[in-house]
Amino acid sequence: MKLLTGLVFCSLVLSVSSRSFFSFLGEAFDGARDMWRAYSDMREANYIGSDKYFHARGNYDAAKRGPGGAWAAEVISNARENIQRLTGHGAEDSLADQAANKWGRSGRDPNHFRPAGLPEKY
Repeated sequence: MKLLTGLVFCSLVLSVSSRSFFSFLGEAFDGARDMWRAYSDMREANYIGSDKYFHARGNYDAAKRGPGGAWAAEVISNARENIQRLTGHGAEDSLADQAANKWGRSGRDPNHFRPAGLPEKY
């Protein structure tokens, strides 16, 4: 419900046409898939010190989709970090994750965070 409300609000504020609104939705959906793929790869890799890389990569891939993808990446990243804070996980780690998220969304190379030895598959 919040997602739908947010999308409607964005369309009203930005005064987007119906065509660009549906384009935004498609980008957001694809961006959310990019975020899920990065999360799945992180779980599969199970490689110590790689979480910042996967944060940056997911946000980078989603943001490449366009404004909808960047929006989805930001919403998903913020929700995840807010949940971690509420459950008592380290605030310092959360800030580092958010820095990696912003790095990726800005279009900067996620390999900046890639740890040595992480398989090339990722």
